[in-house]
Amino acid sequence: MKISRSEVKTFKIKNRRGYAALYRSHLTEGKTTQQAIARMGKALRRSGITIA
Repeated sequence: MKISRSEVKTFKIKNRRGYAALYRSHLTEGKTTQQAIARMGKALRRSGITIA
């Protein structure tokens, strides 16, 4: 299953350094939005989902 990049919500984490990416029940953190999305791609790959 493929999802688009726009389906993954990214936001700045309050009281912390960095950003978070959220999709369904998956939450990942990264220093930049690109890093958070890359980590999300790796987490989703384990569930059989890829980011297009």
